[in-house]
Amino acid sequence: MPPAPRNRDPKQPGTTRSVTSLPVVVVFEAYAGLARRVLAGSPRLGRTRLVAVDGPSGAGKSVFAERLADAIAAEARAGEARAGEARAAETRAVGARAAVVHVADRAVEWQGAATGRPPVVHTDDLLDGWSDQLTFWDRLEESVLAPVRAGRTGAYHRYSWTRRRFLPEPVPVPAAPVLIVEGVSVARTAAGADLTLAVFVTAPQPLRLTRAVDRDGASILPELRRWHTTEQAHFTADRTESRADLVVDGAPALPHDADRYYLRRTTTASAAGSADASR
Repeated sequence: MPPAPRNRDPKQPGTTRSVTSLPVVVVFEAYAGLARRVLAGSPRLGRTRLVAVDGPSGAGKSVFAERLADAIAAEARAGEARAGEARAAETRAVGARAAVVHVADRAVEWQGAATGRPPVVHTDDLLDGWSDQLTFWDRLEESVLAPVRAGRTGAYHRYSWTRRRFLPEPVPVPAAPVLIVEGVSVARTAAGADLTLAVFVTAPQPLRLTRAVDRDGASILPELRRWHTTEQAHFTADRTESRADLVVDGAPALPHDADRYYLRRTTTASAAGSADASR
């Protein structure tokens, strides 16, 4: 028989809560744990760990990306504290210097992997209007990804949806240890070689439509419906959700501390395997 669903309190650090309903399971996981996973991952965009937060419009990608950036910043501060403790231990450890230097080096390596809050690029800021929904990629590559891959600061011009033009002042994107890019199609197949982590955030279409209208007004409905049709066709052809490293429920109904925990969606079989492995 499969293991019983776990229902420990998700508000307590280090706990998980899962609720099973065939064939999908949702599991509460901590942003802090995901931040550590990103920092432990291999950099593939040059020396930068690139995280893509993809999913349909209105699913909650922006909120997820910002909360993950906050969690990575918190882990950076923790890494700095660990590095300081290791350096203090090195100073105290007379006669055992070689062993302590090794500990200090590992702490400094952690510290160097995350110094401060990572930049977050929202691709809505790079689109040249509604018609540029999927064709912005060359602009992102040339202005942001290519420079960062080479270890240089990138920059893009933010699009004004009210003025319907790009603004003159560039927005810098440093070649930081972690870069988060959020938007429809950012985890596309073409990005795979550069990605340390691909996230797909999902939510029911009626709710996504309501969120967008509440945010931007009913006047966008004609364009928004076309947008939803185009993005769904892209996700189907690209198989984005099935290729993602992590699928997140962007419309959780269960109570939880949303600033610290997100809901991971997975298959029943995968969740059962995870539960067995955690015992």
